[in-house]
Amino acid sequence: MFQCILGLFAFLGVAVLLSENKEKISVRLIVSAIALQLVLGVVTLKFAWIRQGFFYLNGLVTALSKATGEGTAMVFGYIGGGTLPFKESYPGASFILAFQSLPLILVMSALSALLFYWKIIPAAVRSFSVILNKTLGTGGAEGIGISANIFVGMVEAPLLVKPYLSDMTRSELFTLMTCGMATIAGTVMVLYATILKPVIPGILGHILTASIISAPAAILISKVMIPETQDVTEGKLSTPTVYKSVMDAVTKGTVSGIDLMINIVAMIIVLVAMVSLVNMTLGLMPLFNGEPFSLQRILGWIMAPATWLMGIPWSEAPTTGALMGTKTILNEFIAYLDLTRIPAGEISERSRIIISYAMCGFANPGSMGIMIGGMGGMVPERRDEIVALGLRSIVAGTLATCMTGTVAGMFL
Repeated sequence: MFQCILGLFAFLGVAVLLSENKEKISVRLIVSAIALQLVLGVVTLKFAWIRQGFFYLNGLVTALSKATGEGTAMVFGYIGGGTLPFKESYPGASFILAFQSLPLILVMSALSALLFYWKIIPAAVRSFSVILNKTLGTGGAEGIGISANIFVGMVEAPLLVKPYLSDMTRSELFTLMTCGMATIAGTVMVLYATILKPVIPGILGHILTASIISAPAAILISKVMIPETQDVTEGKLSTPTVYKSVMDAVTKGTVSGIDLMINIVAMIIVLVAMVSLVNMTLGLMPLFNGEPFSLQRILGWIMAPATWLMGIPWSEAPTTGALMGTKTILNEFIAYLDLTRIPAGEISERSRIIISYAMCGFANPGSMGIMIGGMGGMVPERRDEIVALGLRSIVAGTLATCMTGTVAGMFL
């Protein structure tokens, strides 16, 4: 517990050091945000009946995966998960990521659009924004944007408050960007749960919990790095009429999912290739302790102290640190895939869960490009400001998810 408490204040301390106006940092906000994170941690991780409810969500993952499998098997045959015309040489040999897991993005994108059309997502967003406003004093438009990030992506969330983006304060704009970096979209949430389900039981509940806890963490870190110095922007939920019917929502949601899936496939191919090239170059150096240098090994050394501060034993810190490094330099999808490949005895189940919380965010250079392109197009007059805040939002988003991992470490 002491290790995690130290970590909580260490990550907060880094944000204070990076603050552009230390005199304006609100002590009340710090206390309120940390208290809210701890309350959410206790409620979601210690209350047995709530944890059991999250475990039931695993059934949702199974149902969605099975339904998607029916579609991929129909289109791609056995490479899409259909009946094999031959015997597997080993369990899992027939698994093909592009044809069996990634199509889940299409289903989730269509389902998300449908839930938006039925006003279910806007109602959930409105409820969360009220909670954030009452507990942390966020502005109306800011709170809505932050809440939306728990359920949708970093570009879709700002669309809900697009009319207010031009009038938002610098602090509010940065908070909205940070929250986009510190959470993940529902579209990929189920995908990650599907990938991690074999190694972490009830993982969907953990990922959903991580995304919720990360919201107040993102507010805390962003408001410390860029404190509020102006009146907050009031605003109401803007729900543009983008879908005219159920079929229109399903169709447009599917088309949107195609773009996302293609982007993920392309990024995986390129980033894995780049890492391989870097590792080949590093491999030319002399061995260190009998092993060659690699990007993952170096990042493991750099990020190991951060994962130790989350409550992970030091003996497991280099391994989990490498995962955090991969998540930050490349993306969380590749890091989650690496997590599934770690042998059972190398790190404990507790450490697997903690690091899954800490990696639950979009904070990486690729996401920064997506955010700048999306938000810059919505409010072109503030594009230069958004670009200037981009790198800081990656740092803030990473610190926020590290705090979320620390909260998980306290109660697991």
